[in-house]
This record gives sequence, C-alpha cells and structure tokens, in this order.
Amino acid sequence: MTAQGNPNPQTIYDFTVKDINGQDYPLSQLQGQKVMIVNTASECGLTPQYEALQALYTDYAEKGFVVIGFPANNFMGQEPGSNEEIATFCQKNYGVRFPMMSKIDVIGDNQHELYQYLTSKSLNGAQDSEVEWNFQKYLINEQGLLEKVIGPKVSPDATEIVGWIVK
Repeated sequence: MTAQGNPNPQTIYDFTVKDINGQDYPLSQLQGQKVMIVNTASECGLTPQYEALQALYTDYAEKGFVVIGFPANNFMGQEPGSNEEIATFCQKNYGVRFPMMSKIDVIGDNQHELYQYLTSKSLNGAQDSEVEWNFQKYLINEQGLLEKVIGPKVSPDATEIVGWIVK
C-alpha cells in the first residue's frame, strides 16, 4: 500500500516518542505487531473509551496487538492535566496498562511529527486524514504502515477494528 510518487513511505518505526514519564519510546520496538494509535483526553464525552481500549489491549496483546495513547489538549481544552495527572487518572479510573505517551499536539502549528506522518499521504503512503476529535484511531499493520483511520465515535471494540486485529 504505497502512494504514487512515494514508493517507500516512512513507517512508524522511524519515530521515537516520549512516554508519559518522559522516557524515550522508540516505536521500532513494535515491529511485527499491529498497533492502534489513539489521541486521548480525560475530560471528553468519549473518555469512557479508555475502558474498551484497555479491554482490547488485554484481549489481544499476546496476539501481537498494542494500543498506544497520546494525550492531547487540542479539542476544547479537554486534556488540561500534566502527564503525571493523566497517568494517575487513566490508572485510577480505567486501569489503563497499555502504553501512554507524553501529551502532544495532534493538530495545528505544533503538530507532533508522528501525527504529521499519520495525517499526510505523502508521508504515510496510504491516505490523507484530519484528526477530527479526541479518540481518533490509526491502525498500523505489522510492517509499521498506516492501514486504516477510524473515527473518534467508533468504539474500540467495533467489529471493523476487532476484525482487523484478528485477520
């Protein structure tokens, strides 16, 4: 799955991000796994999706699937907390054990380079997209390439997502 004019798109493995504790998290460590990248927020109507995200991670982690959360305060100030506050909130309220990263911008002038990749066909080789809201899901195949973008309101346990994980 490559874009015209870009026969060798980047992969997510080209990126190192910071985890919620500020430590380097090379995405190259996820080679061979299916990955769901999701931008999260603690004060959003969709915040209860954390529960389904954790259940999905629990159910499929041993089958080579990982969820990675990227807190972002880009939509109506719905993620105002610090990384420490976000980590505490996620653990206390939803028992989150999937990898959570440091808060980033997923849109705008300071858009993180990973999200530039995810939203630009010229970089990802698959499709252009816009991050519509909190809890948008990017599905990455075992080769580190973007395969599918799932809208924020679609539950993490939706048939199209689970079907993608198990195929």
